[in-house]
Amino acid sequence: MLTDLKPQPADKILALVQAFKEDPRQSKLDLGVGVYRDAEGRTPVMRAVKAAERRLVDEQDTKAYTTLAGDPEFASAMRGLILGDAVDASRVAAVATPGGTGAVRQGLELMQYADRASSIWVSTPTWPNHPSIIKYLGVPLQPYRYFDDATRGVDFDGMMADLANVKQGDLVLLHGCCHNPTGANLTLEQWQLVTDLLSRNGAVPFIDIAYQGFGDGLQEDAAGVRLMASQLPEGVIAASCSKNFGVYRERTGVLMTIAGNAASKESAQATLQFLNRQNYSFPPDHGARVVTMILNDAALRSDWESELEAVREGMLKLRTQLAGELRQRTNSDRFDFVADHRGMFSRLGASPEQVAELRDQHGIYMVGDSRLNIAGLNETSVPILAQAIVDVGV
Repeated sequence: MLTDLKPQPADKILALVQAFKEDPRQSKLDLGVGVYRDAEGRTPVMRAVKAAERRLVDEQDTKAYTTLAGDPEFASAMRGLILGDAVDASRVAAVATPGGTGAVRQGLELMQYADRASSIWVSTPTWPNHPSIIKYLGVPLQPYRYFDDATRGVDFDGMMADLANVKQGDLVLLHGCCHNPTGANLTLEQWQLVTDLLSRNGAVPFIDIAYQGFGDGLQEDAAGVRLMASQLPEGVIAASCSKNFGVYRERTGVLMTIAGNAASKESAQATLQFLNRQNYSFPPDHGARVVTMILNDAALRSDWESELEAVREGMLKLRTQLAGELRQRTNSDRFDFVADHRGMFSRLGASPEQVAELRDQHGIYMVGDSRLNIAGLNETSVPILAQAIVDVGV
């Protein structure tokens, strides 16, 4: 059996991480891996997470399983964080998952379980693991235009023209905020237009929100999700706590569905729990419990929100600095989009050859499509990156 297995292609981002580690240059910059880093290059444990974990060690008196859906308090806390009061709780089913990736996977399996004939529409480009999981599961995939390579903004006309072809029951995968890999986001007015289109065609939104709080703020980043959830009869939401709580290795995520009525919600809840049972039985609890403690404790939540806001403002400051350095060096505004984008990523617009030259000649590592991680920079390295971008002729 094992001798018949075919080698699998290496994950390009993980291969980039390994190449960076093996590069002996002290001046090298890792702008590839999608992990938040502070000015010292660390991925710190947030203060509120530390405090909640200390309390958990003192108070927790069992490691017994929770439920197939995970701790109900976690689901309730995450529903409040993401949806606010946009949807009545009686319509929302939820299960804890191993990270946002686990939530995406479970959402796609739910789609298959409900209707194998439907397609899922995915933005061009999107997070590379989206199409990878979709193709692995054999779900029909349809692309829709999203990023305008000329303006480095959203190609909204192209997006709407493509989505006009969605059929009843199709899913449309949307990034809740901080689009990965481009950093280009829909405006609230555009969210409304997409919502109207899905309503006319009977399609269902599948929203992946992995960076809430990294863009314009906790409430602002959820505005499009809440608008859509409040106006459409059904929806699917996959959420990650890896970034905004910094609990990457705890694999903390949630999958929520919004049903048209309470009866449909109960069916969805039972199905989500069934799928959890088939895939990994009981979901991990440590990260979910820490997140729940933070969201439900006024002091911990206040401290978490304060630190998260500092992270967000720090990334915006780096964006503004980089755009300014490039404007000064090029005597043009063609890189101003960097300051307009939100979240950890921007797509620079460099060719694969220029990306390779940045790596080989300057020790600057980014993904081949020129996605760079803003959080991999600091005030000192921004001018270095800007000069290298100019030197390779981007």
